[in-house]
Amino acid sequence: MAVDTDVLVVGGGISGLSTAWMLARAGAHTTLWERESVAGGLIRTDSANGYRMERAASMVMNFRPDVDQFLSEAGLDNLKIRRDALAEENRYVLQRNQLITVPGKLGSVPLSKVWSLRGKLRMALEPFIRKGGHDGETVSEFIRRRLGDELLETAMEPFVAGNLASDPDRANACAVLPRLTALEKRYGSIVKGVIVNKLHNRRTAMVSDSFSFKQGMSTLVKRLSSTLAMAGNARIDHQFTVTGIERQGDNWAVYARSPKGSHSICARHVVLSTPAPAAAELANVIDPVLGDLLAGIDYAPLTLVHLGFDRSSVSHPLDGTGFLTPRGAGLSVTGNLWMSSLFPDRSPADKVLLTSYQGGARLPEAASWGDQRSVDAVLAQIGPLLKIKDAPEHVHIHRHPQALPLYHGNYYNRCTAIEQRLQQLTGLHLQANYLGGVSIRDRLATSRLTADQIIADLGLSAHPGSDANLPAGKVWATNQP
Repeated sequence: MAVDTDVLVVGGGISGLSTAWMLARAGAHTTLWERESVAGGLIRTDSANGYRMERAASMVMNFRPDVDQFLSEAGLDNLKIRRDALAEENRYVLQRNQLITVPGKLGSVPLSKVWSLRGKLRMALEPFIRKGGHDGETVSEFIRRRLGDELLETAMEPFVAGNLASDPDRANACAVLPRLTALEKRYGSIVKGVIVNKLHNRRTAMVSDSFSFKQGMSTLVKRLSSTLAMAGNARIDHQFTVTGIERQGDNWAVYARSPKGSHSICARHVVLSTPAPAAAELANVIDPVLGDLLAGIDYAPLTLVHLGFDRSSVSHPLDGTGFLTPRGAGLSVTGNLWMSSLFPDRSPADKVLLTSYQGGARLPEAASWGDQRSVDAVLAQIGPLLKIKDAPEHVHIHRHPQALPLYHGNYYNRCTAIEQRLQQLTGLHLQANYLGGVSIRDRLATSRLTADQIIADLGLSAHPGSDANLPAGKVWATNQP
């Protein structure tokens, strides 16, 4: 079977799109097969009644220069909109039925009302705690050992549940908190590591940046999709469902079906950027052990409830990002984002948009609730906290049965085992949010690693110096809407 393409990317979410974009820009002949009629995966922005709502990630939080470089190369710099300065400064957590600001810097901890004197003293002991732990340690075990119970319950558990839809009692610390666990391993202390790194990187470190895009997060995937489709050495095929994959000599044969019939392609490299269950089904035929490893990855369901109000109906100043809730509060809402405070044009003038996250690993059964029950629960829980006086004028609900992968159990060893199996399957790659982090930042950074590996194998340049190095007919729009 003759080779049809250098690389086939299966799945057009942010992982697959960005990997394909990087490959095509380097000159690799790239084909992307996407199951849906549009690419982008879960990232999608809905607009209705003047409100702009995100189905998945609401922003990019970045501190990596390589991610910043990629967004610049993709022509997205002029389309960024940065988080409001006040929203950047204030983050709230629910405690004792009140919303309390969480300190964003170590120096603010002593004056914070979030923790008791006893809790602060326990945190202050962290540099003197002996290094310990193991690869299978949970987030709860790690934080409790290093910083104490109080920080775990008031800050880390709300973060893990609200941002990752996960359970700290089951989440693997090395997988969920890789930067913190790495600091302990290298310096023996989180605090010592932070101080040393800050001193070492004081002149070169990139300032952390939080932003979305004009027209919402869909702008990111639309830009990548459109420029990829215009490239002379790349193509996107929509409504292609992959049905099988097999080794053919040094290459890979992949089969799919679409409304137009059956399809096959031969590629030197295949990148699977599907959710773990779909990747497991495909991998099971060529490597049952790899298939079992992927099939063992669980996902959390999540419900997003977007509520629009007249500004006069909400007495709280909404002077921040939003708030997270601890499990001790017994709420179905894990977090609430004040979208109209974060970015402009998220709501009509004199209106506010509040987005609540419901369920996750904390309460997976919430995924089966009816819409009215979901809305009633959200209003009952956020209403008293934000002093909401009237019913919402706008309601929009979106449910994700498999929203985010759960890095539960000994996930670090699972990932190591997956990498070992892939080493025996030359040319097959996995690039999805169940490996390397779920944030947009993590997806773009790990996509770069995968793309660079393939580019090197193909003998191409990962960073072409000018458009003259690009294949004829290729179009890379820069700083255009």
